[in-house]
Amino acid sequence: MQVSTIGVDLAKNVFQVHGVDRAGKVVITRQLRRKQVIGFFSKIPPCLVGMEACGTAHHWAREVSKLGHTERLMPPSYVKGYVKRSKNDAADAAAICEAVTRPSMRFVPIKSADQQALLMLHRTRDLLIRQRTQLINALRAHLAEFGLVAETGREGLAQLAAIITDESNREALPAAMKQALQAIVDQLAALELQIGTLDRAIHAHHRANDMSCRLETVPGIGVIGATAIASAVTDPSDFKSGRDFAAWIGLVPRQHSTGGKERLGGISKQGDRYLRRLLVIGATAVVRHARQQPQKHPWVMRLLAKKPAKLVAVAVANKMARIAWAIMAKGGYYRAPELAAAARRGLAMGA
Repeated sequence: MQVSTIGVDLAKNVFQVHGVDRAGKVVITRQLRRKQVIGFFSKIPPCLVGMEACGTAHHWAREVSKLGHTERLMPPSYVKGYVKRSKNDAADAAAICEAVTRPSMRFVPIKSADQQALLMLHRTRDLLIRQRTQLINALRAHLAEFGLVAETGREGLAQLAAIITDESNREALPAAMKQALQAIVDQLAALELQIGTLDRAIHAHHRANDMSCRLETVPGIGVIGATAIASAVTDPSDFKSGRDFAAWIGLVPRQHSTGGKERLGGISKQGDRYLRRLLVIGATAVVRHARQQPQKHPWVMRLLAKKPAKLVAVAVANKMARIAWAIMAKGGYYRAPELAAAARRGLAMGA
């Protein structure tokens, strides 16, 4: 068999393989069990292997690449258009095999094990924070049923927790209620410890990563955002410009244009929603700071004079993404516009 291209439909246990030769003739159509995958690819001469960028895809891409094959990952939504008729594993593998050969296809960079491990810290931290929010909402709702309400924020939560843990207050609560809410308070305390441990691990990675430290200098991008961007972006040169990077995150208008008429909607929300959320939250902080010190953010203030604050926050997030790409692709640190302008004037005078 002179196999030139192979499409693999990934799964948990049963993988579907579709291979063609240089003339496009089908030479392989078979299923593989999980333990057979490495042995199968080790017996085939180096060729082009395509997979969808889904769960376990980066792991298999690294393993197949070690055997000398050229591995390419593609977004599943881009492969869908190549599926013929009914959807099944064999049709999906054939579509992947065809899509990977298209010259206009966009590929997903393969992440290293270290990148995935650091992103796992972020995902786990985000999960624990969501669980903490659920527990806090449940605690407030249960106590509100008995007329016990506190102000928002950490101080209000501490007051409600004290009602449960303080022995002098516990006598006024039903026994079943005390038992249920004590479990929530204990779980909240355990989550706080676990989140703190993950925060310290992320900060340690941040201090050891030069790119992450440079990204932190951008207003609105803190340690969490800087480490997440540095880990998610394998190679900044994959993007032609900062606009492409912002579009990859989903911070550009969604288009539905036809007949020469341009129609723009809300943001596309493509790409990594975690990065997008971090940038928008950071941009919201920049907008709040601009209102307090307008002389430091003239561009933001001009936008606020014409647009709603939330729309301005998305525009600022888009600008932050473009600045982050410039720092990753070209090096250096963030400089405020007035400092950059002064530096350019100094260079002009020196010339």
